[in-house]
Amino acid sequence: MARILVTGARAPVALHLARLLSSAGHTVLMADSQLCPMAKASRMHHGFHLLPPPRFEPEAFEAALRQLIEREAITLVLPSCEEVFYLAQIWAKSPHNAQLYAPPMALLAEAHDKHAFIGLCERLGLGVPPTQLLTSVKDLQALGPDLQRFVLKPVWSRFASQVLIRPKGTELTGVLPSKAAPWVAQSHLEGTEICAYALADHGRLRALSLYRGLYRAGKGASVAFAPLEDPTARRFVERFVAGTGWTGQISFDLMRLADGRVLPLECNPRATSGLHFFKDGPGFARALFGQGDVAPDVTAPQGVRLALWAYGLPQALRRGALPAYRTALREVQEVLDWPGDPGPKRAQFATLRAIAAKALRERISLQQASTRDIEWNGPQGA
Repeated sequence: MARILVTGARAPVALHLARLLSSAGHTVLMADSQLCPMAKASRMHHGFHLLPPPRFEPEAFEAALRQLIEREAITLVLPSCEEVFYLAQIWAKSPHNAQLYAPPMALLAEAHDKHAFIGLCERLGLGVPPTQLLTSVKDLQALGPDLQRFVLKPVWSRFASQVLIRPKGTELTGVLPSKAAPWVAQSHLEGTEICAYALADHGRLRALSLYRGLYRAGKGASVAFAPLEDPTARRFVERFVAGTGWTGQISFDLMRLADGRVLPLECNPRATSGLHFFKDGPGFARALFGQGDVAPDVTAPQGVRLALWAYGLPQALRRGALPAYRTALREVQEVLDWPGDPGPKRAQFATLRAIAAKALRERISLQQASTRDIEWNGPQGA
């Protein structure tokens, strides 16, 4: 049995990883730079450890992490959020006895870069949407007056918080691409969006969950989601992980077009909500360690019900779609529920209060407050 450190404990996916691996008999510890993540209240780990924020105190983060790994005899470090980039930099500089469940830093950064990722897919022979890099206001102006053809987004971003879909000229205020903070202009695609979460081991796909968002927090992260099957999307993921030799977690936003093609929009080289469709702890653990494959075993829609109320109800009212929302309330299962482990569900309110207080203090959004100390915005930290 392994001794596993799950980082990014603030995320529901980190809690889910701990529950899966603990139920498989492994010893799981958790760490984060957020003081009161809801996972701290879980019975499915052997302790929570507070680390300095990697974005703002990288040296202190590294020192504390090394001490924790040595003291607790950790054999595997399993990232869940963007702290994976800081961990990969540490391992590139001086590997530990513990394995980091992630690919090398150069590949992580390439996949995370919304322009470089498209180029990587092209080199692998995968179809892609036309995507242009914008490193100056002049590049933005060169797109011409018909911006309805494009989706604009920063190269380094998350939660789709700054994405402009088919923008009007008035929406470009504050969009100032630069070499340090580039943007991309991607051709707008009409179709059905598909999300993917996967585990891969040296280029072999070990686990794959495909799903669609039902309700989102703004334009970005889904707060309720339903599983789906799509052989073309599966082939895309298989070809990508095989072509890159990927080891670790990886997630994609894809678009199925009317002609049947599935094209990539962007990549998140970390865990995402598709993880919640796995409940078979031993099977998932075997896949994680490259000892077998595992398929999702949850068929019902999943979600965070508190967020479904906060974000889903306003969306339903705006769309005039209350019947569909009531159906979702009946059918969506709470991702925080787990037999014999009620603590995190109760603790989510205290966690939300702490994030809200930080957002108010720093005058930023709730989403920004939830990840600001672990974000990775490229090699120049834009």
